[in-house]
Amino acid sequence: MCEREAGGPRNTLNFNVGVLGHVDSGKTSVAKALSSTASTAAFDKNPQSRERGITLDLGFSSFAVQLPEHLPRREQCGHPGYETLQFTLVDCPGHASLIRTVIGGAQIIDLMLLVVDVVKGMQTQTAECLLIGELTCPRMVVVLNKIDLLAPEKRQAAIEKMTKRMLKTLESTRFKDCPVIAVAAKPGGPDAPGTEQPQGVSKLIELLKRQAYLPRRDPSGPLLMAIDHCFSIRGQGTVMTGTVLQGSLSLNDSVEIPALKVTRKVKSIQMFRQPVGGAMQGDRIGVCVTQFDPKLLERGLVCTPGSLRTLHAGLMSVRKISYFRGALTTRSKFHISVGHETVMAKEEYAVGQGGPAKAAEPQQWALLEFEKPVTCPPLCLVIGSKLDTDIHSNTCRLAFQGRLLEGFEDKGYAESALPRLKLYKSKQREGQVERVADDCTVIGRNLFKKETNLQLFVGLKVTLSTGEAGLIEGGFGQSGKFKIRVPEGLNAETKQLLSSVSKKKAKGSAKGEPAREEEAKMHSQPVNIHLSFKRYVFDPQKRMIQS
Repeated sequence: MCEREAGGPRNTLNFNVGVLGHVDSGKTSVAKALSSTASTAAFDKNPQSRERGITLDLGFSSFAVQLPEHLPRREQCGHPGYETLQFTLVDCPGHASLIRTVIGGAQIIDLMLLVVDVVKGMQTQTAECLLIGELTCPRMVVVLNKIDLLAPEKRQAAIEKMTKRMLKTLESTRFKDCPVIAVAAKPGGPDAPGTEQPQGVSKLIELLKRQAYLPRRDPSGPLLMAIDHCFSIRGQGTVMTGTVLQGSLSLNDSVEIPALKVTRKVKSIQMFRQPVGGAMQGDRIGVCVTQFDPKLLERGLVCTPGSLRTLHAGLMSVRKISYFRGALTTRSKFHISVGHETVMAKEEYAVGQGGPAKAAEPQQWALLEFEKPVTCPPLCLVIGSKLDTDIHSNTCRLAFQGRLLEGFEDKGYAESALPRLKLYKSKQREGQVERVADDCTVIGRNLFKKETNLQLFVGLKVTLSTGEAGLIEGGFGQSGKFKIRVPEGLNAETKQLLSSVSKKKAKGSAKGEPAREEEAKMHSQPVNIHLSFKRYVFDPQKRMIQS
């Protein structure tokens, strides 16, 4: 279909800019100073937002400029191409308790505005927003806001100092050397009368024009749209506002609302109050469909019927976020932001087979077991967090990130799907040789517990610290000791070493001097036994595998 049909902004390129930062840094003021058109969910229109004085949900607004010279006026759908660049601003909450909303909002942006209070600098949620930006978008602009709070005679020096500090912080990120600009979006603060004009906003608009690029916009494939606001219009239907993440949409299309398990027909489409005949990936739109109760859909996804799956569990790639101080341990619980939902899930960590042959290190994977089913697209971004951490503590709550590789729709996935997954854990064990039985056999200890079923380990390869390779033949007695067969025989040096240890033990015992026996242990060099193996996590037989 054509990107825009008659009756709408057919020559407009939409560019989504996320406005992120710490609470009270002035994000909403920046969005308001930039915008010329507001959506129904812009500028903290939520009554709770106004009561608390903070942004509680995603807000959307826009402004348009003439297409900058560096952006191509390409031929598309038979018309001359783009003439106007529309910036859609996604105003994200800054309060720590609302980070899951920020994660959802960040996945629909092409560029991030990181708003920083010029007086306070980087704060905990500023750093978290920076991390989210690194995971979700390629470009960033730092906005040092509230410069009106700086004494006029010290203002420029303070701005330069904070700029250097920010650039130093960003040196190790993907946003190294990104632009930094100083503004006063709302001089006097949010409650001040609007008589004083914002400072630096026109320069910020020019900077945004230079930073804009032609995002990947592909109308093919099934529709996927992130919904952030829903309301009804008497006599017309229910309106869902959101961003098209992939594919395209036209009048009279049927769309599925997976969360409600219903399909509805598209009656009309608007882009910032202007009617359009269609929309595609990257567009911010309102879609009016046949009536349903809007209270049932606060936020969610809309898609081509049958194109999304509802999952009880999923397999993901895992990369730990370096700033997270905790450990990623098996069976631990995290808040999982997947698609545009955040749910609790348990993880089972493992190393996977079948990764790139030349990879520098093994691929880390995890099985996510969701506490409630989630609906999401394939290969979507996954972020694991500890959102129950004290929001006042100076610590990063984002733990890991990756991509959803495979999902399981069957409730009985543990029996039907998991045994097919070649996920394993590498195991290492150390024991000691107790004594020599003969030239090709030694007795080992401290490798297994007394209650271990040694039959599971029979035939596994071990190596001695003296260099010999052997095989576990079976148990020896009832205390967890075991026999090791050394096919090539023990080295003479090994036999002599083990023989001297045994003599020292015997000599100490004969004289009834246990203290001397302990001293002999300390001064003799033990021969260690090393066992390495893999255990496939979901193997019903719990077999041990060696390469």
